[in-house]
Amino acid sequence: MPMQLFVGDVVVLKKPHPCGGHNWEILRTGIDFRIKCLTCGHSVMLPRIRLEKGIKQVIKAADVAQIGQEQ
Repeated sequence: MPMQLFVGDVVVLKKPHPCGGHNWEILRTGIDFRIKCLTCGHSVMLPRIRLEKGIKQVIKAADVAQIGQEQ
């Protein structure tokens, strides 16, 4: 069963991006995912299977909006 991932969710990946960032925002879902590094803004297309294997933690879009309002 595939993971429940939605546009706007932020995922923390196991391996860092070359810029040093671990946090990625999901821009597109489906068989292929487009994710954007929140540190440098670089976007990447990945197959669903590869992305799901690399995910360490999922932060839902609603939780990200709530954190932004608190600051």
